[in-house]
Amino acid sequence: MRKTIKYQLLLIFLFTICAAQNGFTQKAGAPRSLREKQRKAMHSRDSLMRVINKSDTSVNSLLQRIEQYTTTFNQIRNNLAEGLDTADIGQQLPPLAKRLSKIDSLINTHKSSTLRYLFVLRDVLDRSQTQLEGWQSDLDDINSSLIQNQTDLIKFSKDTILKTSPTDSALKKTFFVQRKALWLLWSKTDATNRSYLAKINLLQDKVSITYTNVLDESDHIDSKIKTFADRAFAGEFGYIWESTPIYDGFKSPLNSTLKVNKLLFNLFIKNETLTHLAGFLFLAIILSWIIFNRIKVKRNNELSVAIADKIGYIYKSPIISSLLVATAIVPYFYPHPPDVFTEILFLFPMIFVLVFVKREFPSNKFKFLHTLFWLTILYGVSNLFIEITNVDRFVILILSIISIVTGLSFFKMIKKTPDAYLPYSGVIMQIFIGLQVISLLLNITGHFSLAKIMGVTAAFNLWLLVILYFVIQIIIQALFLQFQTKKTGSILDWVDYAIVEEKFKKVLTLLAALIWLFFLFQNLNLDDAVRDYLSDFLSQSHTVGGASFTFEGFVIFIAVIWLSSIISKIISYFYDVSSLRATDMSVLKKKNRTSTLLIRLGVFSVGFLLAVAASGFPLDKITIIISAFGIGIGFGLQNIVNNLVSGLILAFEKPIQIGDIIEIDSRSGTIKEIGVRSSRLATSDGAEVIIPNGDLISHHVINWTLSNNNRRIELIIGVAYGSDIEKVKGLLKDMLANRDDIMSAPAPSVFLHNLNESSVDFRMFFWAADISTWLELKSRVLGDIYIKFAQEGIEIPFPTQDINLHLKDEHISINKFEQLPAEDGEKIKPNEGQNDKAEDIDPDANKTPSDPAK
Repeated sequence: MRKTIKYQLLLIFLFTICAAQNGFTQKAGAPRSLREKQRKAMHSRDSLMRVINKSDTSVNSLLQRIEQYTTTFNQIRNNLAEGLDTADIGQQLPPLAKRLSKIDSLINTHKSSTLRYLFVLRDVLDRSQTQLEGWQSDLDDINSSLIQNQTDLIKFSKDTILKTSPTDSALKKTFFVQRKALWLLWSKTDATNRSYLAKINLLQDKVSITYTNVLDESDHIDSKIKTFADRAFAGEFGYIWESTPIYDGFKSPLNSTLKVNKLLFNLFIKNETLTHLAGFLFLAIILSWIIFNRIKVKRNNELSVAIADKIGYIYKSPIISSLLVATAIVPYFYPHPPDVFTEILFLFPMIFVLVFVKREFPSNKFKFLHTLFWLTILYGVSNLFIEITNVDRFVILILSIISIVTGLSFFKMIKKTPDAYLPYSGVIMQIFIGLQVISLLLNITGHFSLAKIMGVTAAFNLWLLVILYFVIQIIIQALFLQFQTKKTGSILDWVDYAIVEEKFKKVLTLLAALIWLFFLFQNLNLDDAVRDYLSDFLSQSHTVGGASFTFEGFVIFIAVIWLSSIISKIISYFYDVSSLRATDMSVLKKKNRTSTLLIRLGVFSVGFLLAVAASGFPLDKITIIISAFGIGIGFGLQNIVNNLVSGLILAFEKPIQIGDIIEIDSRSGTIKEIGVRSSRLATSDGAEVIIPNGDLISHHVINWTLSNNNRRIELIIGVAYGSDIEKVKGLLKDMLANRDDIMSAPAPSVFLHNLNESSVDFRMFFWAADISTWLELKSRVLGDIYIKFAQEGIEIPFPTQDINLHLKDEHISINKFEQLPAEDGEKIKPNEGQNDKAEDIDPDANKTPSDPAK
């Protein structure tokens, strides 16, 4: 240390001498620039400081590295201190492995003798497979974190820089103390991390082995299902009159059925907690919505009496209505519920439907559904059996016979009064009876499994149709109730309930049809096969012209385009409703409404791009489509493209807007819609004219409301010769002045227009503030003129006609004055053509000599 201080003092002394010598030399020698002196002095100081601090810098870097390692190891140790989140996996893995072992033993025994039981076992394996896949993912994440920790720990052990020794004796002691503490921390952390790695790897091996066993058992069950299907089509029994001793037992199959279904139900309840909560939340939302709106209706006595019949189910039984909707929809929240859970939930909507039918429908319908209810209960119990028995076979036989008799009886009642039943009730009953007949025949010939499937499908799907009908009715009633209890100024004021009901009912019917088909495939045990087939069909790649595509991408493309069109239609609908509700059509409002075309084009453009991206269609292939489209334009699509481009011009330039009153090609009316290709013009006689957008750009268009809604009205009034011109002019001006229905600016005006042969014509000009009322205003003014002229004694001329009748041997001239109406009510002339036309009529001109009147 002392030597280091001596060396530092010696260097400082030498630096001082050199600086002094340079100063003397500068005075004696040639002068240098100030910049060179400063630069040289700075370099000298930096060199000296680097020499002085050389030993401190090396030690500081070592200490900083030790600090970094310490921070890293402490962080690893803190993470490891929390332990591995594998306690649930370790606890649940042994029971799962034990369950798989039991399933393996059951698969290889005669107990797996029903298709239902095989599907039950496969459902258990599918759930176990999903659970194991989740465990594998969690263990992989933990293992990756531990491997990263181990990489950091190995990096420290191979760091040779920390093995160097600093030259400074004072700092060396500090360095060795910190490095020793770091080595102790590293050794403990490394041991813990390696221990956890070994545990995770062991647990991963166990999970992998169990997962492999699940896959093997799934393949085994699939093979058994295929074998069973072949045997089911071949027949498990002989004919019904032939005994089968192997299936005589009933107590053992019953106990096994109860045990297995109880196990499945408990497992499902435990593993689907979040779905259960979602179902209860759905029920709470529906119940609160219906009860809240019902309370609002009951507070308004007049409204309550008016709509009570239209919301009968909700008004009389709001709680049962809510429970029916919830219990009918909630089962489809679950991906693969066991049959015991599905049938228990299905029991509730059946009971609620029976309550509604008993209250609202005739007794014959209730009797049929009541009988069908107990038949479905027995079918459901039989459907849960996991073993084939002779007792079960005869029960299905009896149920089929009762179902056929009941169905035929109800079908006869439908044929007598078809209007008293729901649409297609006769067809539905024919399908039900047909399935039950097939079930009966299959059972008699020994195909028991197929017979049970047909019977169960017929009963449950018929009930599902009835349940879905009531669900749709309740939802429609709830929607109607919502519209009746809406707040003033809400968005529902802009919506027409009749349109919403029609569209919404179609959507609900489509969804109900899809649910019914899914339930049908599920009862026929074809849901997995259909799902796999559709998945393979949609995901299979096809190549056309060097471009590969899948039907899945095509379906997605069509779906996105369809959604885009729906959104654009909704936007257009709200703008149309706003126009109908608007009391005035200002320029700003019309411009906002005309912008719907741009919004629709934007929605379509975004929808097209999203559809292309979602479908996976290669974007470079779009150029080929555009090229082909260009060729098509060149050959035959000029008019279509012209109309499309014209639509864009109309949207941007806005020469006409929605709500404008225009005249084009001898047609006049109000613009109701400006579409992408064409526009819609509503005429005054109720017709709607579709005009291509190209005509609106290329033809002469008169727009009466481009800048405002005012219109000038012109009238020509004729008075008889001899009338006081100034008096008439004054009367006409007074009748136009100080009227609320005539604009004061521009002011009305009256002019002497023309001196005709039989009348003196005056020309009147005045303005109507709203063009939609100009005809009514014109009528009022003409009526006022007629009354005023009559009061003042001013004669209004009218045309007359002379008729001369000539008889034989004498001449009789008869003048008949006939008043002719003024054309368009605008011009009234006195005695027009009174002596201009005379008809000579000879009654004997056309008579023959044989005429007795001659």
